Amino acid sequence: MIKSIQINSEEEYRRAYKNSVENPEQFWDDVAETFCWRKRWSKTLEWDFSIPKVKWFLGGKLNITENCLDRHLEKKANDPAITWVPNDPNEETVILTYKELHSKVCQFANVLKNHDIHKGDRVCLYMPMIPELAIAMLACARIGAIHSIVFAGFSSRAIARRINDSSCKMLITTNEMYRGPKTVPLKEICDQALTDCPSIEKVIVYNRTKTTCSMLPNRDVFWHSEIEKVNDTYDAEIMDAEDELFILYTSGSTGKPKGMVHTIGGYMVGAAYTFLNVFQIKPNDVYWCTADIGWITGHSYIIYGPLCVGANTVMFEGVPSYPDYSRFWKIVEDLKVTHFYTAPTAIRALEKQELSFVKKHDLSSIKVLGTVGEPINHEAWEWYHEHIGHKEAPIVDTWWQTETGGIMISSLAGITPEKSTFATLPLPGVQPVLMNDQGNTIEDQVAEGRLAIQFPWPSMARTIWGDHDRYKNIYFSTFSNKYFTGDGALRDSNGNYRITGRVDDIVIVSGHNLGTAPIENTIDEHPMVVECAVVGFPHAIKGNALYGFMILYHFEDTSEKLKLEINDLIAKDIGPIAKLDKIQFVNGLPKTRSGKIMRRILRKIASGDTDNLGDTSTLLNPEVVEEIIAGSL
Repeated sequence: MIKSIQINSEEEYRRAYKNSVENPEQFWDDVAETFCWRKRWSKTLEWDFSIPKVKWFLGGKLNITENCLDRHLEKKANDPAITWVPNDPNEETVILTYKELHSKVCQFANVLKNHDIHKGDRVCLYMPMIPELAIAMLACARIGAIHSIVFAGFSSRAIARRINDSSCKMLITTNEMYRGPKTVPLKEICDQALTDCPSIEKVIVYNRTKTTCSMLPNRDVFWHSEIEKVNDTYDAEIMDAEDELFILYTSGSTGKPKGMVHTIGGYMVGAAYTFLNVFQIKPNDVYWCTADIGWITGHSYIIYGPLCVGANTVMFEGVPSYPDYSRFWKIVEDLKVTHFYTAPTAIRALEKQELSFVKKHDLSSIKVLGTVGEPINHEAWEWYHEHIGHKEAPIVDTWWQTETGGIMISSLAGITPEKSTFATLPLPGVQPVLMNDQGNTIEDQVAEGRLAIQFPWPSMARTIWGDHDRYKNIYFSTFSNKYFTGDGALRDSNGNYRITGRVDDIVIVSGHNLGTAPIENTIDEHPMVVECAVVGFPHAIKGNALYGFMILYHFEDTSEKLKLEINDLIAKDIGPIAKLDKIQFVNGLPKTRSGKIMRRILRKIASGDTDNLGDTSTLLNPEVVEEIIAGSL
């Protein structure tokens, strides 16, 4: 474990934060020097938010896998690196030590090289939560290839868009995946995607089940047969600190997903530093983040952060409801999990179940609880605190984004005070500000506004793949010389921040950021739909759900069959996670005189808050509002 950069008291936090603001370069120098570098950097930071350009540890040379694996081999070779829990509770848990994981990563690095994958090539991974996913991503990093992991719940069209946007040369997948009682044919989904992906030269398929799958000669090969051809020795490629490590796509407020680019040196330093300090990891702890590696949480806090500091990180293949709703708690008991990090959506779903699912398991090993993906509501926080944390384990309510690479605002477990529904204080190195609608910084201590960051941090994304102008326009054009998070926030008298939600057309559903524009584009493809608008509304389990308002060519056809067709179209084009919970067919949508749909009004209607619509008289068609309200009841 890294000890020298771990904060051990609130006083140390205050001192570290003050130092990080007054002397940011020296602060991050001290943190970065605790890692393994082939060559030390010559300049700590170069930045200009107006371009925008950010570079950290310029001239530094390293390989992130040497920090995740090699440097632990002397003292921790036989310690658990990844503890994998399969979907089926009757299937055996697998523990990979640091030595074993190192060996398997080197093996697969040789497989990649055998198939002409080199530094800078892009490799798409579409895989379930199995050890081979971690092995493949680390192998990419070891040879200097850029991995692009696509969540294995996305549709074939969504995969194709991501592959084509970054011109991936290889795809790695499995024949099938398990999800609760179901199997999902991943290779079949990939084959559909690859009918329109000319950049893909090779597909590697890992057999997760015994079911056969189609294999295209000269393109598709099996993982197990390729592994037999190689040894387990591979010297890590020496990389520059600013070389790309991965591309991770996140929903955009326009139809095209954004390929966020993270670079090696700064991302590594940020992910490891935040992991160590937020969770207060100690030797022999068992840490479990329930996220999927297809999201940034899995990248930073299942793989890179934990492995960089030599932790034992748990990977779970299944779902919390299979074979019943005690599954999470059985795993906690069986593995003696000390740190449990999950989404408010999961907590709310588990809270709704009989308490007996929790009570039949011994959760006394838990020392720290965490939440991620969206702000946690007070009722869920209280249930989590009382029944899972036995009223003793601190809860870290972490706020961050795909774009930030690591946690930005959070309490430090057991070190700084926590406060229900508040992410609380910024981490050292993070300088948040609240902005008003006029674009000015709100100086008052107690305030509410739009959350921006006024100084760079090492793990921030450097660009959007292939579209730096879009990166600038989305994140750096709203407020001069500041990164705009897209979130609203309020600040209390003690400097604690509470995230109040998105201020753009992004809806967080079950912890997943979904842009409404791509969903609307898909719905518009249905031959019956003239125009539509999708908004979010509060949901007891998911946090938010999606509500679609649609104008039809033939309004008499408002059948349930049509609603199913629309949701099937969304599932095929984007994925099941983007399906609408509610669909309302309408005669018109509220619009300004310039023709812009007033989504603010639709959000109010969707959430049932029809008494506070504001002035609708300036709309082009104010009469349509009452019709929509009547139809929503």
